[in-house]
Amino acid sequence: MVTGEERAESREAGGSGSRRPGWGRRAGAEENRTGRCPAAMPSPRSSPSRRAAPSPSPSRRAAPVPSPSCAAVAFRSLLAADLRFSRQLGVCAGERSAWGSARPLLRLLEVSGHGVPWLAGTLYGLGRSESPAGREVLLNLLFALVLDLVLVAVVKGLVRRRRPTHNKMDMFVTISVDKYSFPSGHATRAAMVCRFVLHHLVLAIPLRVLVVLWAIIVGISRVMLGRHNVTDVAFGFIMGYMQYNVVKYFWLSPLSAPALFAAWNQ
Repeated sequence: MVTGEERAESREAGGSGSRRPGWGRRAGAEENRTGRCPAAMPSPRSSPSRRAAPSPSPSRRAAPVPSPSCAAVAFRSLLAADLRFSRQLGVCAGERSAWGSARPLLRLLEVSGHGVPWLAGTLYGLGRSESPAGREVLLNLLFALVLDLVLVAVVKGLVRRRRPTHNKMDMFVTISVDKYSFPSGHATRAAMVCRFVLHHLVLAIPLRVLVVLWAIIVGISRVMLGRHNVTDVAFGFIMGYMQYNVVKYFWLSPLSAPALFAAWNQ
């Protein structure tokens, strides 16, 4: 005869089995698949692979930024010093500048170094000259002036350096490329004309000194008026000096260009 305690124990055992049906089958299947007991399986929350962030692969790491070369640093420093120094020397850039009262005089120097008066004067001299030697010199001067205009326009169009910010765009007879600053056309023309005159005109020593001073003052006035930076004028002097070598190499004469001189004499 079964007592009440034995029936209660049998109900508890049966209830516990009903709460976890098939547990033995799942445990055996899990052990056969993984080779380990389910109790030994790590918990997803305690998995090291989920706690630690994956390290980036070497191929995905950002490439190091290359440091600028010494030449680039020196070039940037030179440009910064050029801009600062040119602004300090622009004492006649406006009427209210430190030397604003001298601005009209420097603008006269600006006209004296402009290409239009030189072209007009050379053409007038060619038309009035009756000497073959004088025509030869003036014709080559015309060639030099045209060469200067073309080369300066090409270099300005390639470099495209803007004029100083303190410059007033009230220049005498400008064209499209004149909005650019490098090189100074006045400086190239002054240096080239200076060499041309000293080599082909017989002048007294005081006049030769005045020609050299005129070329130098024209270049300096470009910086004082705020038209150019110092490097624009410096390169312009070098470029104009070299331009005369080109004119000298391609010197036009009745022997080298007979058709041109024959047409001009007619």
